[in-house]
Amino acid sequence: MKPQLLKVTTTPSYSFSVRLDKMQNLNNRWHYHPEIELIHFHRGSGTQFVGDSIKRFVTDDIVLVGSNLPHYWRDDNDNISDFNNGMPYSTVVHFTEDFWGSRFLELPENKQIKNILERAQRGLLLSGDLRLKVASLMQRILSADGPERIITLFEILLSVARSDEYYALSSMGYRYDFSELENDRINAIYNHTLSHFNQKICLEEIAEIAGMVPNSFCRYFKSRTGKTYSQFLTEIRIGHACKLLIEKNISIKQLCFESGFMNFSCFHKRFKAATGQSPQSYREAFTEKRN
Repeated sequence: MKPQLLKVTTTPSYSFSVRLDKMQNLNNRWHYHPEIELIHFHRGSGTQFVGDSIKRFVTDDIVLVGSNLPHYWRDDNDNISDFNNGMPYSTVVHFTEDFWGSRFLELPENKQIKNILERAQRGLLLSGDLRLKVASLMQRILSADGPERIITLFEILLSVARSDEYYALSSMGYRYDFSELENDRINAIYNHTLSHFNQKICLEEIAEIAGMVPNSFCRYFKSRTGKTYSQFLTEIRIGHACKLLIEKNISIKQLCFESGFMNFSCFHKRFKAATGQSPQSYREAFTEKRN
């Protein structure tokens, strides 16, 4: 399944792109680009796909996405009018590895920078003090000009390189085959799943969306993603359950069914396997952290 190649626009005045997005889902599709991407979400929450990783993203998350690593963010709120309030949605930086010259990263002094860009091939989620520092620097880079603009980006990358407050999103062995033209198929699978995960999705239904018979779809999906469609669907449902545990004061049994699980004991078992905690412990841990 081939993600769509996205062409990042640049201007003659700058060597890399920085923008402030006011609306969500501007690139609401599975895509990739040769530019490295650094994104800070100022508001919103939803489902994040980076390589073969599927997890929730929330306000103030910062992610560093390596060159040509497929990614996709689907916001929970698809009502654009709710977001048209003047507040920024995200800050996004795009730059190529060689925008500062083909030999810059080969300098021995820049070994740390080269290494962190290599690690970014798996996608990096920043945390702790590192996230706060990078958020501040990304705010600065929006108004920076001249050499200060490049220096600020370098400072961001150096801060990440010198920290251990991040973790990789995609698995170490993840590799993507860009040879097949299957962008429409994967987007159809993702969009249908994200729109109907709280209902029963039978194999015949999703196979038809993909334009395949069930047996072929199962082999296809497993070979391309390293997981079964059932595992993929469960990850989406668990992510939504986590959102409900945090945001809504409803019973765990009710949120189980609202997340698409038809059996409470099955939900409890799969939730613990995915998060390492029971649903109740997850909710209590978040409440304690917030207080």
